Amino acid sequence: MLLTSRFADGLAVGSDLVTNAETAVRQALSGLSAPPDLVCFFICGEDPDNVSRAGLRVMSMASDASVIGCSATGVIGDGQGIEVTPSVSVWAATLEGARLTTFALDTLRTDDRFVVVGLPERHPDDHAAILFADPYSFPTDGFVERSQEVLGDLPLIGGLANAIQGRGAVRLFADGEIYTEGAVGVLLSGPVNISTVVSQGCRPIGPTMAVTAVEDNLLLELAGQPALARLEEIVSALDEDDRDLVASGLQIGIAMDEYAERHERGDFLIRGVLGIDPEREAVAIGDVVEIGRTVRFQVRDAATADEDLYELLDAHREEFGRVDGALLFSCNGRGSAMFGTADHDAVALRDTLGPISVAGFFAAGEVGPVGGHNHVHGFTASVLVFSSHPSADQSYDH
Repeated sequence: MLLTSRFADGLAVGSDLVTNAETAVRQALSGLSAPPDLVCFFICGEDPDNVSRAGLRVMSMASDASVIGCSATGVIGDGQGIEVTPSVSVWAATLEGARLTTFALDTLRTDDRFVVVGLPERHPDDHAAILFADPYSFPTDGFVERSQEVLGDLPLIGGLANAIQGRGAVRLFADGEIYTEGAVGVLLSGPVNISTVVSQGCRPIGPTMAVTAVEDNLLLELAGQPALARLEEIVSALDEDDRDLVASGLQIGIAMDEYAERHERGDFLIRGVLGIDPEREAVAIGDVVEIGRTVRFQVRDAATADEDLYELLDAHREEFGRVDGALLFSCNGRGSAMFGTADHDAVALRDTLGPISVAGFFAAGEVGPVGGHNHVHGFTASVLVFSSHPSADQSYDH
């Protein structure tokens, strides 16, 4: 447990999830100098009924605060990550004067689309919303990508919840209630200084190219040539190590600023390359782009992801100064699978931002703003940072 005056976290690991919940809550609350206004918690457990019982216990012990939480396949707290092991992480914050509005989202089906209901009313002093969603029942991608239509420029930060047993076992929690589908969250408004960091951790390969022919998510031509031919040309020029990275998971970056003179690492929204269509010499990607957009193929490895996260956090510290606490939503493909340790992202925050209280979970997809727009990401670390900087109307993200 890390003690602070306004932010604190607790972590408990063991077979009894309810006992873990009680221990983690007590640790977090004991680190605060005043009762909490916001409590976020994360539970990893095999049995969804036990997860539910642990969640109810957390909410009952922190019932005077605004409380949200979710199940996960791993949790983050006390400067470490815990993967696929029964555990509970609790993060508590005293946000004097802030206005916190918890919400639960559901979807209604109309003739030709889904309609999301339950959104809170917007106000001019809203700063951000934390969002935890069930990936099996809630249309997170569509909701987040189109959030600007309803929420304006409000940043969304959070992740897709999950469970060891997968579909049907996800649990979401908000102010005493358990939800088995949809999404939950909290809107942060008033005098609270928050900002975001989104580390996508990719390195460009090959040149930047304009999309010159496209059909849905199929890139047909890049810079006037068949997209597959362009890709093969790029891969053939790589060394053996980078070819291995391409084989293990090629990515593509969509330039966020079409008018920039150069497009380097961090200047792209990263999307996966899903496959190829040899007959059409096309490349399928995990997004739909328009003709004229600038793209560049990308690879991701542990060294690049490490460097990217540390650089962004260092830049954030220089921009915002003192940091008091943070929530961390890290992809479940990072941790030990990428870095050899589940602690990497939590340690990076402590290394760069100082001995702050950090908690979160390993997500099945991360939500965060890049280039001023909200997106659902993969293999990222999305961070909501609470700072003492006098200006809270900025985000530093890539």
